[in-house]
Amino acid sequence: MAASGAAHRSSPVPAADGDPFPAPTTTRPHPNGHVRRAVAHCLDALEGVPAAQWHDRAGELEWTRWETLEHLADDLLTYALRFGLAQPMGVPRVPLRVSRERPDGPANVISGDREAGPEGLLTVVEACGGLLAAAVDTAPATTLAPHVFGASDPEGFAAMGVVETLVHTHDITQGLDGVRESPRDLSERALARLFPDVPVIDTPWSTLLWATGRIETPDRPRRTNWRWYGAPRSHN
Repeated sequence: MAASGAAHRSSPVPAADGDPFPAPTTTRPHPNGHVRRAVAHCLDALEGVPAAQWHDRAGELEWTRWETLEHLADDLLTYALRFGLAQPMGVPRVPLRVSRERPDGPANVISGDREAGPEGLLTVVEACGGLLAAAVDTAPATTLAPHVFGASDPEGFAAMGVVETLVHTHDITQGLDGVRESPRDLSERALARLFPDVPVIDTPWSTLLWATGRIETPDRPRRTNWRWYGAPRSHN
């Protein structure tokens, strides 16, 4: 789901420019706390997963659990870096070197130290999530930064970080015991901010999984092409 263009089953597909949905009129708090809570949920869900199982595929993705967690860390870091520039819209992306460890693996700008094991990689995710939380907290609310789906503001990038974290945590925990559902309010906020075209059916969490192409429901077939809408909203 990152702007790096990493491909996996049911990736979001850029749509035409512009946001066809009306802007909400409610005021929202600066959401750095949402990013931290999503990352805390990730760490709690993945702590203690046996080292041998990190080499298995993450749900229906092409990537292993380890690769998917590296991809998540990469998303959080690169989202944060956009707000480190004095003029974020001056360049389409921070020009870091992107590499893959294998042809079908994710294209990342960072990777975890294998010798540090899964706990080390979880530390990387926590650190990258903290950077994104700090970035969206300190950037002026009207700051815009580029994304493959169009420019977005700190609130939008925070919501993107939440979706990346919740959904990829879900991917990684597929096939494991003790799968945890994401916090309801985080799913609700992410849907309201990034998926205004998706009505909530059943629960916010199952709706978010459907919106990102992870599941099908009796009323809605699985999405194969999807996107979110990060364009800034009005704040009254």
